[in-house]
Amino acid sequence: MSNELLIQLALGIPLFCSIAVWAFRSAPDVRETVTMLSAIGLFIVAVSIAMRLDAGQVVEWAMVQVAPGFSFAFKVEPLGAMFGCIASGLWGVNSLYSIGYMRGNKEKHQTRFYMCFGVALFGAMGAAFSANLFTLFIFYEVLTLSTYPLVTHKGDANALRGGRIYLTTLLGTSVGFFLLAIVGTYVVTGMTPNGFDASIATTDFTQGGILEGHASKIVGSVLLLLFVFGIGKAAIMPFHFWLPNAMVAPTPVSALLHAVAVVKTGVFAVLKIATFIFGADYLITLPGREIILVVGCFTIVVASLIALTKDNLKARLAYSTVSQLSYVTVGAMLATNAAMMGAGLQIAMHAVGKITLFMCAGAIYVATGKGNISEMRGLGRKMPIVFTCFLLASLSIIGVPPFGGSWAKYELLLGALDAEKTYVVWTLIASSILNVIYLIPISILALMPPKGSGVPVAFKREGGAPPLAVLPPALTAFGCLVLFFGVNVLFDFLLPVFGSRL
Repeated sequence: MSNELLIQLALGIPLFCSIAVWAFRSAPDVRETVTMLSAIGLFIVAVSIAMRLDAGQVVEWAMVQVAPGFSFAFKVEPLGAMFGCIASGLWGVNSLYSIGYMRGNKEKHQTRFYMCFGVALFGAMGAAFSANLFTLFIFYEVLTLSTYPLVTHKGDANALRGGRIYLTTLLGTSVGFFLLAIVGTYVVTGMTPNGFDASIATTDFTQGGILEGHASKIVGSVLLLLFVFGIGKAAIMPFHFWLPNAMVAPTPVSALLHAVAVVKTGVFAVLKIATFIFGADYLITLPGREIILVVGCFTIVVASLIALTKDNLKARLAYSTVSQLSYVTVGAMLATNAAMMGAGLQIAMHAVGKITLFMCAGAIYVATGKGNISEMRGLGRKMPIVFTCFLLASLSIIGVPPFGGSWAKYELLLGALDAEKTYVVWTLIASSILNVIYLIPISILALMPPKGSGVPVAFKREGGAPPLAVLPPALTAFGCLVLFFGVNVLFDFLLPVFGSRL
């Protein structure tokens, strides 16, 4: 099988899934079997691509040149291959979970739900394997448009309001800032002493970057600010509010798209652009980098403080995500090997931990109809597996060994020390303390409530959460542990990009 065919399969499988789901809309069992088989197939393809890349092969596919310097093309590098494996792997776990959640909660429009999931994975895989800014932008927008129906799935006033905020924020920032930055990069790289030369202008992702020697520090800073604030999916303040408002979507949407595919595409894009468009050596000279570092640290702390005030579990997890996403942005802006490696690890570690937390929240809701933390006191006695998984994933998010999230924070701390950014070190420490305060009590109060807490809330569904809503978070909670002991696999794989190891 050729490398081009592998990329074609990675893009074609999720599209085929969407079409097949529509075709079997009257046969739910077949429809969901197609979804599961497609997810498994996509994961196998993504792993195959990563293995060929690890063996030193070039995995690329140039489709068409739209204009000089703007081509629709794909070229896989280790960071994109890792993201592709994560997104496709967690699609399978979340699809299994979705069957239990959607049926257990008797959700409507399930065919549309699974169809949009397929198109969203098409967008995520295209972004992961993009060879240039133009291709990345196209799939970034595909992801936005395909997930809008998922955000508005319930169709009530809150869902429609959340969808409007979601769409206007993400489209507004991408067209107003992101697209402008892409055009600016194209123009800057094509400038010569004799004027603009389209034959040398480029938006290709290149190891070491393409802007150094073409853009002054001021121009580079402007482009950097446009990129970071234009990638609204990275949820850096003040363009973060779409994410909490998107929590009106069913929990499987929150779990995969707002803990993995959508938000991770955002921070993946920030890290990829920092690495392959700016390059660490050039990035570290830009005054704009300092602005983003400060805003990123502000986002980390303030979002955590807001999370503390939220009684609704999904809202608390949403603001936690806003905070944790900025770890990647800050790591990219520190521009040291360790920090950028930590940012890459954070994409993987946070995805597995946060999808676990969201799936646990959904299992609780399916079983009890309750979404507020104050209503979960003592509920762990009736749902011990769910709340134990929640606790394990929380420990990974906090950065406690032996869970995967600890490696990402360790590398980020090393990177901040290497860059001599003491305020970033203290920000990461403060964030971890706040993580403990707003995450750990949820499991403790559910599993070990104080005396006199009364009887836990009753199940609204006979038997509690369905098995398919409990097994997936158990798998991903175990994955948090596996990632701790298997981190060297990720380190070795990402080493050609970031040049850092334990």
